[in-house]
Amino acid sequence: MKNPSQLLEEVYKRSMEALEIVHKHIHITPIDRSRTFSSMSNCEVYLKYENLQKTGAFKVRGALYKVYKLSRQGIKGVVAASAGNHAQGVAYAAKALGMRAVIVMPLSASIAKVEATRGYGAEVVLYGEVYDDAEAKAREIAQENNLAFVHPFDDIDVMAGQATIAWELFNQLNDFDAVIVPIGGGGLASGILSVVRKVKPSIRVIGVEPSNAPKMLESLRRRAPTMIEPRPSLADGLVTKKPGEFTFTIISNYIDDIVTVGEDEIALAIHLLLERAKVLAEGAGAAALAALISGKIKLDRKRVVVLVTGGNIDLTALYRVIIKGLLGQERIAKFRGFIPDVPGALYKVLSIIAKYRGNIIDIKHDRYDFKALPWHATVEILVEVPSKTASRKILEELQKKNLNFELIE
Repeated sequence: MKNPSQLLEEVYKRSMEALEIVHKHIHITPIDRSRTFSSMSNCEVYLKYENLQKTGAFKVRGALYKVYKLSRQGIKGVVAASAGNHAQGVAYAAKALGMRAVIVMPLSASIAKVEATRGYGAEVVLYGEVYDDAEAKAREIAQENNLAFVHPFDDIDVMAGQATIAWELFNQLNDFDAVIVPIGGGGLASGILSVVRKVKPSIRVIGVEPSNAPKMLESLRRRAPTMIEPRPSLADGLVTKKPGEFTFTIISNYIDDIVTVGEDEIALAIHLLLERAKVLAEGAGAAALAALISGKIKLDRKRVVVLVTGGNIDLTALYRVIIKGLLGQERIAKFRGFIPDVPGALYKVLSIIAKYRGNIIDIKHDRYDFKALPWHATVEILVEVPSKTASRKILEELQKKNLNFELIE
């Protein structure tokens, strides 16, 4: 089915049945107006919290509807390949509907996600270095064991399941002008478009991809699904090599625009969601907001829905994001320099920091750094500062005291 209007119509029709099915097993996630982000973007921003969904992400919607349809066909079990949210979504759906689930995850998958997937009752097989290896193994297992393979995005039932978010938006908001959607393989954007274009075509649908993996944007330029070589991204859930055939057909014909966001913009959005909205989002979940607050999308005085699509972020990654965000806002400062390797030298540095109410977070003191001058040690100090000017004043006084330090941006 390659005709765009027929494909859109089919996803739309199935989404109405999907809404009834998925709501038996998942949450209708809340939507909330954000004063902070409205002010930052000069529009009326509503955040749709799919990070509060079962399994912590929207993916469970498509998985539930697909697994339900397979169960009606007499299929006894399903197989999926994923290192993240699709794995947990399929595992949860299979357990909810009483089916066997085998999830193939690459060896690089985090321990936390592997255990979470097992926790939903799935059999987890660790195989291959990358997703492509895991998918090949999953298809092999499906064929050998007479199980059904569940694709993460390029499937009409999966797209229809994701489309249930759009139906919730129409029920929760009287009116809105635009919806911003992150794009990985394109299943979510295709589902949203299928409902929006049938119910209220005037609503703008804008997609967001990481700059490190602009597979849909590149495909639009070449007018065909195009394979790229993506780079790693904080929004790892959006990193795929190629969009699907179905998803490309819908998105290329019906989306209003696609923009890309950089790693620093994604990190800042995660940080601000956590600090200002008290919301934990993963990189993919924060990408839509990143595009809006960075100015990549201009929707002045419009009512805009931003999808926060997931909250399954690794805690070590979250720590790095928080530190990066604080550095970017100049609320913490990192000083690096050399001090004489004699008693009292470090005390002199710390006294200057204390004078300006700097609070030490971490110190690294290396007496064996070959880059240091003879009889000197290298010192790196992470400091919480009370104001943006404090770090500059600390640096100035260190240099006045003939202490060779620099401020690391």
